[in-house]
Amino acid sequence: MTPPQDTVPRRRLSREAVLQTALELVDAEGLDALTMRRLGQALDRDPMGLYRYAANRADLLDGVTELVFNELAIFPEDPDWQAQLRRIAHDLRLIALRHPNVVPLLVTRPLSTPLGLRPLGTLRPLEQILGLLIEAGFAPNDALHVYRAYYGFLYGHILNELQEFVVDPDENVALLRLGLHRLPARDFTHLRELAPVLADYDGAAELDQGIDILLSGLAERLNPRAGTPGV
Repeated sequence: MTPPQDTVPRRRLSREAVLQTALELVDAEGLDALTMRRLGQALDRDPMGLYRYAANRADLLDGVTELVFNELAIFPEDPDWQAQLRRIAHDLRLIALRHPNVVPLLVTRPLSTPLGLRPLGTLRPLEQILGLLIEAGFAPNDALHVYRAYYGFLYGHILNELQEFVVDPDENVALLRLGLHRLPARDFTHLRELAPVLADYDGAAELDQGIDILLSGLAERLNPRAGTPGV
């Protein structure tokens, strides 16, 4: 016999469950919707009880950032460092497309916290990619420079791709589809002429082209070092 509705036990909460619900809330409604009160409603709990699992909203934001970074798999022991960096780039792009509302957190949240005080999950990609590059033969200082250039490129690409909004996806004429017909023709000749290319934007292909350029430059830096005796 099914017990009355008000006696059905609710699932036990944990920090992981709270953060997962917070992530789902951000995915559905955006970062501004993430408050203790709104999260309590989503979990059917008194918001005050949630402070057992997250000290404040800042802690929630850090936890959500960490949860998303945990979706990124990195294998530092892989000898094919270029294939690893290419795969990580595509995986990070897909994570961003799954969680576009979280992307501002991934890009800007670390800036508000000193490196050593950040959640461990947000530092693991840095540690693991440094290990991958050092194992490949890069000097530690060079590996750090590579990481910064690599992630700078990735975040730039992701932010650009997420800005590729379409005004009318059912419109066949590229100029109208992107809303570029609204721009003064005399002042924006190049953008208007590039409408067909902009309308056919392929994020994965654009990422590959950029990664090709980046990896070829990195390989040129590494190969002289690897071929120098005593280095």
